[in-house]
Order: sequence, then C-alpha cells, then structure tokens
Amino acid sequence: MNEAMHRLSERLSDRLRQESALVVAYSGGADSALLAVVATRVLGRRAVAATAVSPSLAASEAAAARALAREHGLTHVEIPTHEGENGAYVANGADRCYHCKSALFDSFAPLAEALGARIALGTNLDDLGDHRPGQRAAAERGAVAPLVDAGLTKADVRALSRDLGLRTADKPAAPCLASRVTYGDPVTPEILRRVEVAEQALRDLGFAVCRVRAHSQGALARVEVPRADISRAAGLRDEIDASVRAAGFAFCSLDLSGFASGRLNALLPLL
Repeated sequence: MNEAMHRLSERLSDRLRQESALVVAYSGGADSALLAVVATRVLGRRAVAATAVSPSLAASEAAAARALAREHGLTHVEIPTHEGENGAYVANGADRCYHCKSALFDSFAPLAEALGARIALGTNLDDLGDHRPGQRAAAERGAVAPLVDAGLTKADVRALSRDLGLRTADKPAAPCLASRVTYGDPVTPEILRRVEVAEQALRDLGFAVCRVRAHSQGALARVEVPRADISRAAGLRDEIDASVRAAGFAFCSLDLSGFASGRLNALLPLL
C-alpha cells in the first residue's frame, strides 16, 4: 500500500474506531463494500453487513453481495424490507427514496438495537450534491456516513478498494431498480422485474454499463448506454429490441444522449 492509500485507509479506520458496533447497509456496491470490509477489519464481529432484500434489489446484485461477503469474511445478514407496502413509496414521487430508506432503517433497527450499534451508510462526499431524499431519512434516524466523515470521494473509494483487492473497485454504479421508473408512475414488482430482466439481457449482449428506464407505466423502455457504445447498440438494435420486448415492454427506444446517472431527475422541475 503506497503512502496515499495508507493515509486514506487510516482516516477511514480512525473514524470507524469511534464506533462500538456498526450495522453497515451493504448493497454490494463499491461504497458499501469498502465500508463493510474496513469496518470488519477494525471492529471484527462488532461489524455486521446487512443487505436490504426487496423487489428493488436485482438478483444478480444480491448474489454478488453474498459472494464478496464470503470472500472477505464479513458477518452478513439479509433483511427483508417492506417499502412496497407504503403507498407513498409506490406512488413514486420526488421523495420516493426517502420512503425507501425509511423502510430500510426501520427494518434494520431491531438488529442495531440488539447489537448496541448505529446504522452506517456508504455515502461518499460526491453523493452530497445529488438529489438524494434518503439522506433526510438517515439524518432523522441517526445513521452515520463514515466515508463522508473520513473525507473520501468516489475516486478515493475506488482507489482504496483497488488497493485492498476488492472486486468492486471498478464495478459500475447499480442503484436500486426503482430508480429506473419515471417519477409519477407506480413502482410495482412487475415493472421492477421487467427492468431487471431487460438490463440483464443488455449485459449479456456486452453492455456492462446500461440502464433501462421505464416510462408510460412500464409500456416504454428507454435504453441508455455510454455514448461510446451507442453505435454498437444501434448495430444490435434487433437483438436489443427483442430482448426488451421479451422482458415485457411494448416499446423500446435508444437514448441518443447516452448514459448518465440520475437522468430521471431531469423530470423533477415538472412535478
């Protein structure tokens, strides 16, 4: 480990030593994986990686989270969450993420109480400027963000993960499936299933970074791939169209602007 990585690691470790125990909200993405691994190294069995399980978590993401937990000896539990029973979440307004994270914290609370632990999120400094209503739910329930407290950016997370040999170091971001559903359209298990199946089909076609955005109550799929991949996607239009329709969408479109995280937030001023 070079000096720069050593400083990053020590900053994060020093922050984690301030906790008697932690329940890490662990999705298996780059941020939560780094936090869970370092917390386990610092706190041992007093760190628990907890994965929220619901229709908004793709099966492939759940499997990847389990695999990494085994590789690094994490104490890992899967806890069902029930955001789909909340009408405000299903309605999918601008505050959907608030209701989702509220359900997560409420589901994790009994475990955290039993351990005398706080709940920790893998939020990094770069996340603070985005539209993330879930951060309000975190503040209301006393959750902590050790990566922010240690001053780590997304680039820092990836660099330190690479140095620690984590398979998530270069893993593309994979927000929950509900983030693909256009605001105002209900979030249902069926729409989430369509998105999951369609995105897996795109990955099988070689598009490691992709999004399938569901519009018109799940009738229209808007496919996003990086701009550098648009020509290749156009060349595979028949395969993409067939795969997306097989997932349950009636129409398939290719977004010529290319992939960008949080693209649906462009609709917020219209709500």
